[in-house]
Amino acid sequence: MAEWLYEAGIGERRAVLVEQGQIIAARIESDEDGIPPDSVVEARLGPRQGNGRTALARLDNGQDLMLTRLPKGLSEGNRLLVHITRAPIPEPGNPKLAQAMPALPDEVPQLGPDLLARIAASGHAVRHCLPHEADLFEQAGWSECLGEAETGLIAFPGGLLRMSLTPAMTIFDVDGDIAPGELARRAAKAVGEAIMRHDLAGSIGVDFPSVEGKAERLAVADLLDAVVQGPFERTGVNGFGFLQLIRPRRHISLPERVHGDVAGHRARQLLRLIAREHPPVAPDRVVPLAVQRWLDARPALVEQLRRVTGAPLVFRTSPNHA
Repeated sequence: MAEWLYEAGIGERRAVLVEQGQIIAARIESDEDGIPPDSVVEARLGPRQGNGRTALARLDNGQDLMLTRLPKGLSEGNRLLVHITRAPIPEPGNPKLAQAMPALPDEVPQLGPDLLARIAASGHAVRHCLPHEADLFEQAGWSECLGEAETGLIAFPGGLLRMSLTPAMTIFDVDGDIAPGELARRAAKAVGEAIMRHDLAGSIGVDFPSVEGKAERLAVADLLDAVVQGPFERTGVNGFGFLQLIRPRRHISLPERVHGDVAGHRARQLLRLIAREHPPVAPDRVVPLAVQRWLDARPALVEQLRRVTGAPLVFRTSPNHA
């Protein structure tokens, strides 16, 4: 039976859904994600954009968002309740603001569910994991899962998926040395599992090997349908082997999180590893320059780690770690 493992880490919360010893879903929530989706909060209207139905808005905590479906009659500076529909996406070089729309008349201010609340509502049991306990995340393949998100390389029997983030969509390219039809069928299952494991959403494209015949292409698409859960729309597999799938985009996927803030991702994983070390914990730590700068800007996280480990930790860099 599947079970969620949950860690309340330093700077982030993380959860993995484990079934038969394997991670089938991995989620991370950072301190810097902002107000979660499904929150209803007050915002101040900023300048309108484009056709006037879209505008920038700012929450009281300073977070900016893109507000859509604006009614007429609202002026810049007006305050209104908004319903957050999507978290901000940390796209490298072009971060995307959170999205929201005006709240419905019967909605009242409230915070949307955080990661723990979302996994608790899934119907699966939740086990809280602590740093001094055995590393159940690692036993289930946590490093390997993060490695997939970092490199985009996902192996499956007989082939390899190459997952690439682009501004337009997430692309899967299928490689392998078995017969094209069998490769496409195996890849369909692997792509579906990767979508669910990494919480991929928005527009997703899959470049399958070309398969002959409508029945064969339908079989490949059906295998994908059998794995991907939740609402989605897709095209069929065309004659060139390409399929496009669209899932509602609400949270930050694992690859987006890893690539959108590389230094932050590396720093938070380092904090996790140090928090799990057996005492005595070595206080002097040499880290890459980008990681040191990220930590220097967040002294509260370092102080929290010092309390957890009982060590007077100091992070520094060297020319060999720039």
